[in-house]
This record gives sequence, structure tokens and C-alpha cells, in this order.
Amino acid sequence: MTVFSYTTVLSSLGEEGIRTIALNRPASLNAMSRELIDDVARAFDDANACPSTRVIILTGEGRAFCAGDDRRQHVHPQSEAEARALVDAIQAATRAITFGAKPVVGAINGWAVGGGFEWAINCDFPIWAESARAFFPELALGVFVTGGVTALLPALVGLQKAREMLYLGETYTARALLDLGVAWRVVPDDALRAEALAVAGRLAALPPEAVRRMKRALNATSTSSIERALAIETEATVAGFLDPETSRRLLAFGKRQPAAGR
Repeated sequence: MTVFSYTTVLSSLGEEGIRTIALNRPASLNAMSRELIDDVARAFDDANACPSTRVIILTGEGRAFCAGDDRRQHVHPQSEAEARALVDAIQAATRAITFGAKPVVGAINGWAVGGGFEWAINCDFPIWAESARAFFPELALGVFVTGGVTALLPALVGLQKAREMLYLGETYTARALLDLGVAWRVVPDDALRAEALAVAGRLAALPPEAVRRMKRALNATSTSSIERALAIETEATVAGFLDPETSRRLLAFGKRQPAAGR
């Protein structure tokens, strides 16, 4: 097994061509620091560029997949340039997951909140643990979703349900997400990693060039809409960060739920 070095991500490549990328800030429920966001983008770019990597598993270490923005480390942007740099980094991670050449199996454990929920949706084969939960808190905080979900989510669940999920910020169980088509499979918690490895093994056994062509073809019809969504999301999120009311709401939310934000 080959191990790759990142500060906030564990990444290893097995002999079968299965590369695991695990968010590794368990004490913070893998909440999204800027360092984690950058590490995820780099780890996926490296994996997609690696000839020996055939499939990628994305998961989280510890009790959660990703609890959204890390309120304890969050530095609220003070200028448009700072806000844009942060949002561009978040969207770069989504591009690396969504548009990379290698199929991505998600192993979604515990909480997937805000940006973490977005990364789960970005996976090609999202497998959710039975106890996993997810929600989008962004609109209530005065910020905006990213990750291309304004295009991806309506395609998965329909426009009306996407409105409910994005506007109202309700919490959804893994089984509810399976019924909606957001989760691909739901398995018992203790079977999550084994199921992800089994699916990844089936994908890794397929002809790699054919797999890459299939992912490219499936993305081709939606790429323009996702890119458009990413651009609109970026502008809306930057504007949200610059609204003084957003700062107040983020601080209040952080006091109530310090490890489960955007």
C-alpha cells in the first residue's frame, strides 16, 4: 500500500488501484477548515492524475463525514477578494471530485452538513451509513450553497424537493435520502467501509479507459449546467459573506453548534 502525505487528509492506494481519501479532523467532526478544503482538492487532483489509481473512496475519519464549516477556525472574509478566494477554493474541490477522470465512491458516515453534504452529493456512488444524517443550514445563516448543488440536487430529487431542502434546512436521515435518490445505497454502520471497498473493487476491475470515457460521457450533458451553477453560487456566496447580517448569524450559530456549520 502506498501512503500519500497531506496535513488534514489520509490518502492511500491499494494494490487493486483503489485510493482512499479520508477527511482527517475527527476531533472537529471533519469540519471544513481552509486547509482541509485545499487538501481535498489536492488529494483528488493527485489521484485523478495517477495512472495506478482506478477508483477513489471518499470518507471521513471518526464519528462524522464532514460537519460543515469549522466555526472555531472560521475567519470571516473582510473583503470581496478574501471571500472570493475562499469560495473559489471550495468550488475547486468540487471540480476535482465531480469532473475528475476517476469514479468516486462515497462512504458517508455520521453527519454530512452544508459543504460536507455537498461533497457527498458530488460522489458518483454515495453509500450512506444507516445512522448518517444531513442538512443544509446555509440559507438560514445568510450564506449560499456551493458544490454545484443548485444544479445537481434538482436533477436528483426534482425542483420542488430541492427547494424544500435548500430553503428550509431540514435534517434528513440516510433512508430518507435513499428514497429521494440522493443516497445510492444505505448499509449498517459497521458495514460501510466493507461495502465501499466492494463497490470500488467492482469498478476497479473494469477497463479503466472505458470507465473514464463513461464518466466523461455522463458528465458531458450536465457539465455546462454544473459550471453555470458553480459560477452563480460563487457570486451569491461572496455576496452573502460580505453582508454584515451574515456575520451575526454565523457567530450565533457557532455558539449553538460549534462543529456543525456550513
